Amino acid sequence: MKDVFRVGDVLEYRRVVEPNDVAIFQDRVIHPVCATFALARDIEWTSRQFILQMCDADEEGIGTLLTIDHRNPAFVGEEIVFTARIHELLSNQLVCTYKATVGDRLIASGKTGQRILKRERINKVFTQK
Repeated sequence: MKDVFRVGDVLEYRRVVEPNDVAIFQDRVIHPVCATFALARDIEWTSRQFILQMCDADEEGIGTLLTIDHRNPAFVGEEIVFTARIHELLSNQLVCTYKATVGDRLIASGKTGQRILKRERINKVFTQK
């Protein structure tokens, strides 16, 4: 594992809300705004940017934590800015706080967690019955 980040380091990801990001269940649009599950995908991707730079060739990150305090809507066509900040970095564990904003509007905030493990170990866990 590469030692390239410190507590407090920040990375950003931007994404425009697409029609397929809205809350749809069983082919029915529930709300025509960015769904919490779409936010979850992009929040995970944002903090994963740290992991991608930290892993050695034989390592991979695996999610351990995701909290979402979904506060306001983000509408189709709006750009959400996801900002992740390293909150804790202990051994092979990374915890980030994040916020998702559209302009001055807070869309969501919370924490993510990931652990870096050897790919071999992850594969063993995933193939056990």
